[in-house]
Amino acid sequence: MNAEKAIEILKKLISIQSFSRNEKEAADCLQKEIEDLGYKVDRQDNNLVVRSHHWNDTKPVLLFNSHIDTVKPSDKWERDPFTPQLEDGILYGLGSNDAGASVVSLLASFMILDQKEQPYNLIYVASVEEEISGLNGIASLIEYLPQIDFAVVGEPTQMHMATAEKGLMVLDCTALGKSGHAARNEGINAIYEAIPDIQWFKTHKFDRVSELLGEVKMTVTQIEAGRQHNVVPDKCTFVVDIRSNELYNNEELHEIIQSHVKCEVIPRSYRLNSSATPMDHPVVLKGQKMGRETYGSPTTSDQAVLPFFSVKMGPGDSARSHTSDEYIVLNEIREGVKIYCELFDGLAIC
Repeated sequence: MNAEKAIEILKKLISIQSFSRNEKEAADCLQKEIEDLGYKVDRQDNNLVVRSHHWNDTKPVLLFNSHIDTVKPSDKWERDPFTPQLEDGILYGLGSNDAGASVVSLLASFMILDQKEQPYNLIYVASVEEEISGLNGIASLIEYLPQIDFAVVGEPTQMHMATAEKGLMVLDCTALGKSGHAARNEGINAIYEAIPDIQWFKTHKFDRVSELLGEVKMTVTQIEAGRQHNVVPDKCTFVVDIRSNELYNNEELHEIIQSHVKCEVIPRSYRLNSSATPMDHPVVLKGQKMGRETYGSPTTSDQAVLPFFSVKMGPGDSARSHTSDEYIVLNEIREGVKIYCELFDGLAIC
């Protein structure tokens, strides 16, 4: 398999609707393509797992992973999002950039690297539910997979390396008051009770600042209170989006926050923690020698649920993700396969 074959597979994937939790048809298509190329596919729900032919239980394991699910297209698309359209070396279609190009580029690189024995075992996973941080995607495979020593998470990064990634925690907050008539001096206004806490979320600065990821960022994104104009509201609820750095885990942040605010604070999940790979890791060092930039990513991906070192790295540009008339430049796929192979060919990953 080469980059040109990868492009042909990507066209087929674009033509198949593959929204999160509805990836079966895309998984069927990709499984057939992989099997036709001579590999056995171990399917777990709609996740596809493929091992290298030169497997040796004594070697470390390198994981190539990207996702086949997409978001739903907006109504601003001028093209049919499910019809791959090629114009002047640019391929348009939903999921072409995020993350179809990574799915097929990693697959091509997997097969090219597997043409000879490497100092590691290589395993390829095309997973699902990444766009919704679902429980049935790569997270569901962690206990099933062999021990992984390093992973590449395919996302559009222009083939630079995100060696750290901010975590995500969403808080549901509730401030309580007491209802009363707005015309009289009655009740306790829950909105007023919430204001000091909202102000704290706006202004508080956590002590630990990451060199790669900067500060922990907290943003109040939703608020709701009141049933009618003449009733003092007895409850005010609001939502806080928190992007953590690698110097705090989500449970610790929750404890700190609850100690500073009066309202009830309920996290929806602790599972999407920040991650960071040491800058002296062999993969990072070789990537830098090849001219790959390193950076901390403000966005969350499947990297957040992997309990081992990883980099987020793939063809395409994150700025195109989830946009109308999404596209990938074909030369980005060709370059992506070339860089992946050069980076990992013969590399001792640990």
